[in-house]
Amino acid sequence: MKLAIGGKGGVGKTTICAHIVKELSGRGRSVLAIDADPSPHLGRLLGFSGLDNITPIAEMKDLLQERSERNGPFYKINPKVDDLPERFMLEEQGIKLMVLGSIQQAGVGCACADNAVLRSLLNLLLLSPNEDIILDMEAGVEYLGRGTIVGVDYFLVVVQPYRGSIETALKILKLSKELKLSNVFFIANQIDSKKDIDFIANSLGHVPIASYPDTREIKIFERDSKPIWFASKDFREVTKKLVDKLLSGDISG
Repeated sequence: MKLAIGGKGGVGKTTICAHIVKELSGRGRSVLAIDADPSPHLGRLLGFSGLDNITPIAEMKDLLQERSERNGPFYKINPKVDDLPERFMLEEQGIKLMVLGSIQQAGVGCACADNAVLRSLLNLLLLSPNEDIILDMEAGVEYLGRGTIVGVDYFLVVVQPYRGSIETALKILKLSKELKLSNVFFIANQIDSKKDIDFIANSLGHVPIASYPDTREIKIFERDSKPIWFASKDFREVTKKLVDKLLSGDISG
């Protein structure tokens, strides 16, 4: 299964991503977690060690320059990337992790070349037939314009019951339709009542396929830098049911 998770910044997409990764791994499946956010936190929430020494590939300017063979406005569209997973992949607790990052700013003429390297690497990883790949995308909608999630089986958009989150989700939905993505589903987070669910469903025109509670324990574990998988039984139970749906292909609200 290949899965991407997006949404507005701060809606809890990395928290939900970490729970899905842990649930899949706990079922004995081979899982690669990819942190494609410019401010990567997925490894920390999964409890990986030594992350202070990790540089996101998107920030390795010399490497990106070398692989894109950038020369002024010209660069290689299909750069060599097949050796990068072995060099930059971490593995702990039976889970693989790549900290990809995202190109946010670059010199004139550089962003497209650098993104070509990241896109080629991501496409290579998504071709793996023997493991689940879970992508924690950057906040917002920019990555949709780069076509980086076309190869996933499911694109899950995390939404909280407030208008800022809804507005971003609607933009994502609009762009996804323009890209002809038919595998977009919504995940509700920080839900207190049925009223919250109704607000999200009525605003988006789609019923969320899973609803996570507003859980204080998650906040405490995250603040204390503890692996959040152990924080909330309720959160884990929602994740179990969500993963059952995704693996079976029976996706409904």
